[in-house]
Amino acid sequence: MAAGPARGRAKRHPPAESIIGMTTVLRWNRPLLFFTAVMAVLAVVAGIGVLADPRVLTGAPIWLKPFKFAVSFVLYTFTLAWMLSLLPRRSRVAEIAVTVVLATSVAEIVVIVTQVVRGTTSHYNETTPLNYALFQVMGLAVMLLFLAHFVLGIVIARQRLTDRVSAHAVRWGLGLSLLGMAVAIPMVQPGQAPAGVDGISGAHSVGVADGGPGLPLVGWSTVGGDLRIGHFVGLHALQALPLLALLLGTRLDRLTRARLVAVAGCAYGILTLMLTWQALRGQPLLEPDGLTLAAWASLAVTTATATGLVLARRRTPELELAA
Repeated sequence: MAAGPARGRAKRHPPAESIIGMTTVLRWNRPLLFFTAVMAVLAVVAGIGVLADPRVLTGAPIWLKPFKFAVSFVLYTFTLAWMLSLLPRRSRVAEIAVTVVLATSVAEIVVIVTQVVRGTTSHYNETTPLNYALFQVMGLAVMLLFLAHFVLGIVIARQRLTDRVSAHAVRWGLGLSLLGMAVAIPMVQPGQAPAGVDGISGAHSVGVADGGPGLPLVGWSTVGGDLRIGHFVGLHALQALPLLALLLGTRLDRLTRARLVAVAGCAYGILTLMLTWQALRGQPLLEPDGLTLAAWASLAVTTATATGLVLARRRTPELELAA
């Protein structure tokens, strides 16, 4: 019989689908994709504004903030649309959460653009009743966005996705992006309000006033701490961890790749916290003190050691096929 010679052979599993092959664009969430397209257009408009509008606000071109937020929303909503397409079936809870994400994102970007048109700041601005009301709208929008993102994370994390490595990367990305949102909370704590300035309820700089010398494009302070750095890094775990899973490919066995994603996720989370800790101590990103350098070195050595241990225990392709 034809089945006889097959006895004793190692059982071969079909190769796991890659993170790209797990979905088709036809299944992507259309409202999220539409919002992504709108934000891409806004990024172009704001980019033109940066070049064409000579107005400067808190030390930066007045249209730079809408440009950065539009680009951030492009990455955020595009990634969420892709992640939701990984679900094996529709989720009513996820759809409600997406509606909240979109509503709050629209509210936030509308306030930002409105204030630019009015020639004033959007964040922390409580100098007039209107400015106060608009900033409160932003604050409420951010809180609801955090909750909706949390719900989406739970829905996606509970699903059994085709590729386990990609599933781990998606879960890590969703969780760490929540951490990235949370580390922005110190910006609006009472101690962050600049002394002697009425109507300003927070700041992203520590030890110096907002609007001072900063790094090109991002504007992160070069003379004091800047809480936006940890916030930025944490948020983009949403893209970084899945991208790592993609780069790992299929050359290593699944368990090794999953462990490497876990190592990267742990290191990424610690990095986000360290950047926030550095900023809270009033240190510019490029001018860390000895304690910060020691912490950075410890993280690098620990991550490299963990990576080496994972690779040393990797399975051979033959064992992976037989597993």
